[in-house]
Amino acid sequence: MGRGESDTGRVRIAAVGDLHMRESMRGRFRPALRELGERADVLLLAGDLTNGGTLRDADVLCAEIEDLPVPVVAVLGNHDHDRRLGFRISVRLIELGVHLLDGTAITLPVNGIRLGIAGVMGGSGGFPGHPGDPAEGTVEHRNRFRRGPADATRLRAALDTLDADLRVALMHFSPVVDTLMGEPPKIYPGLGCQDLADAVDAGAASLAIHGHAHGGTEFGRTAGGVDVRNVSYPVIRTAYRVYELSPPGDV
Repeated sequence: MGRGESDTGRVRIAAVGDLHMRESMRGRFRPALRELGERADVLLLAGDLTNGGTLRDADVLCAEIEDLPVPVVAVLGNHDHDRRLGFRISVRLIELGVHLLDGTAITLPVNGIRLGIAGVMGGSGGFPGHPGDPAEGTVEHRNRFRRGPADATRLRAALDTLDADLRVALMHFSPVVDTLMGEPPKIYPGLGCQDLADAVDAGAASLAIHGHAHGGTEFGRTAGGVDVRNVSYPVIRTAYRVYELSPPGDV
């Protein structure tokens, strides 16, 4: 079904993460993405958009998502920073028209609804029963454990800036254990952070989108009842998944 009067009062959000774009993946998602206008109103990209954070990977990514029929909103993931070129990848995406979020937020008018999206990469930090140890491991490991709670604070602040009918939280790392089911429990602390879920709840989000956990599960929920979706490509096994939202109080 295309856009029309029947779409008023709802938003169709297409989302995918962990595309890990590289030369061998060129063109894999392009046909489905070009048809987005018939199926969704906006596309959210949940990080790890490139395989190794190289500019060549970024070229392949940009060719995949250029000139799409819907707005594109994205966050970067840890692999997008592998070569310390995250800033340059961000610039290329912004030049392409992608709304790149990093502790920031955007409001888009969709079918008469103000859709607010706040985004961060997120990080590790652990969960109740799976705390991890931020003082052990490599420098990268320790930095990720510090980044999880720090990005949760930034996510809450970004959500609070939104004057919107619907709020969506977009991140790369997981805010809940639910969507990690299928991964080895010993690595849960490295895959996400409870503080991110607390920010989602406190910021009155209607939906939280993340990636990162390739062996996880699509569906989860925060303690406050907010739906969480793991849209990592290895989990959803399709070019994107579409979720429909209506403002609170709408039938």
